[in-house]
Amino acid sequence: MKIILLGPPGAGKGTQAANIVESYKIPHISTGDIFRKNIKEGTELGKKAQEYMNQGNLVPDELTCSLVASRLSEPDCKEGFMLDGFPRNIFQAEYLDKYLSENNLSLDTVVNIEVDPGLLVERACGRRICKTCGATFHVKFNPSKVEGICDVCGSNLTQRPDDNEETVSQRIQVYLSETKPLVDYYTEKGIIANINGDQDINKVFEDIKAALA
Repeated sequence: MKIILLGPPGAGKGTQAANIVESYKIPHISTGDIFRKNIKEGTELGKKAQEYMNQGNLVPDELTCSLVASRLSEPDCKEGFMLDGFPRNIFQAEYLDKYLSENNLSLDTVVNIEVDPGLLVERACGRRICKTCGATFHVKFNPSKVEGICDVCGSNLTQRPDDNEETVSQRIQVYLSETKPLVDYYTEKGIIANINGDQDINKVFEDIKAALA
């Protein structure tokens, strides 16, 4: 199964990504993880990405695409994958189409989690993340059993520095201007599944499973 996961900041993508990976046994591929892995391993692509990040600049589309293509060529992606955070714009989407076509692959579904914009800031600002295992919680919508402690591994939960109202509002605007055109792009291809993310977390996942079936 080859999936793209779309949704604005605060849509609950982290929770649903974990559910999808667990249920369908496919690798979760995020651009952030790819950047960190290549930088840590000192690859040529990683060194180039680090240069841009050190200067406070976004990693260019061409380099991002090359990093993702390199990741998709690894053996664990043969049976499927879930892309999260890629593509971010039409250029990257067209690159992905070309890569998949050249490798006789195709996307199955683009899962697009839609949430009322009024809820997004509250959701993002209440997010808590475990730095040890990556599990995601929310102080209101998906709290850990013990406040501030990860249910999975028992480590302390933290709030991302950029999960504040001003920064989140800015991230949402960037998403709407840059990434939302992807919804139209994949709608035209007939492979998008729009999921109501305003619902209970479990109901959202039930709807995702129905769409993937």
